[in-house]
Amino acid sequence: MKLDKVIAVRSNKTVYRDGDRCIKVFNADFSKADILNEALNQARIEETGLNIPKILEITTIDGKWAIITEYIEGKTLAQLIEENPDKKDEYLAFFVDLQLTMHAKTAPLLNKLRDKMHRKISQTTLDATTRYELHTRLEGMPKHNKVCHGDFNPSNIIVQADGTAYILDWSHATQGNASADAARTYLLFCLDGDEAGAKKYLDLFCKKSDTAMQYVQKWMPIVAASQSVKGNEHEREFLLSWVNVMDYE
Repeated sequence: MKLDKVIAVRSNKTVYRDGDRCIKVFNADFSKADILNEALNQARIEETGLNIPKILEITTIDGKWAIITEYIEGKTLAQLIEENPDKKDEYLAFFVDLQLTMHAKTAPLLNKLRDKMHRKISQTTLDATTRYELHTRLEGMPKHNKVCHGDFNPSNIIVQADGTAYILDWSHATQGNASADAARTYLLFCLDGDEAGAKKYLDLFCKKSDTAMQYVQKWMPIVAASQSVKGNEHEREFLLSWVNVMDYE
């Protein structure tokens, strides 16, 4: 196994290419349970028939856990948007269609999004009154069981030369309400500094899925709070501002 071709570096993992295999090596202090959960999520998503890289092996390399999958040749949707800014609207429509295809799937053994959000809200630094409001709002939202990605953004989509798209990185996958997943994607665009793209994305999502924009917006404080327990200080500050500015009904 060759680890000389780095294709991505993150704060807690490095991704290599070795021929037709992709090797994601996690830092030594990365939770074994999280790694095995990511692999299990990916295996369960494979069973839905969605285009994703298939898991080939879970192993250790120099004492570090690694997940080995198929290598998918192509460019990320983020790269394509950067290279062809005039086609951004077309790519965003493609992006939303892909997300809706995913939301049409179910994977009954995935963890529940609602349970994960309750757990994360309890871990925030928010005061007890705000946490109570968030838990109450979350409990009052409709219960669905759609496949939700949890980090659906253009850099997690690989588009092959023939236009076939593959969805990467299933570490945050759950089953739950698609509008919560859309709220997360909207906030990811905002975190990336692309507020115009965030607005276009949300307009497209609501039109194509026939979802009221106000309904997705009701999810935003819940999603922002649950995401605020990870990430750097700037991200936490931004996400918590969403919790505070949205009115509770």
